[in-house]
Amino acid sequence: MIVAVGHDLIEIERIRRARSREGERFLRLFHEEELAYCARFVDPTPSLAARFAAKEAFQKVWPRPHGWADVWVRRDPTPQGPFPFTRPYLRFCDEIDAELRGRGLVAHLTMTHTKEHASAVVILEER
Repeated sequence: MIVAVGHDLIEIERIRRARSREGERFLRLFHEEELAYCARFVDPTPSLAARFAAKEAFQKVWPRPHGWADVWVRRDPTPQGPFPFTRPYLRFCDEIDAELRGRGLVAHLTMTHTKEHASAVVILEER
């Protein structure tokens, strides 16, 4: 059963300006796995923006505030199932992970970006 749906849409230029203005301080919002994944691209900003949106979308379905690096996006290293691409999914700090498991909750994620915007949707499902 779906418990909650969270969505976030962000302008990529806003993330670009924050990176330029804040530098390393801004990058602390991201988990090291996210930074490593995004660094593979010539322009990592759209991928960072999508991850920023994912963190915001999760916050909209979670009942308490959490740290930025307590929730992060991971991608499977190889494609799973019938689709020829890897899917993004959320990972959590131990505290959030334990609460999700204890309550029988699963978080589903989808992300996308265009030249101008990044978006993420998180669906919280009770199993």
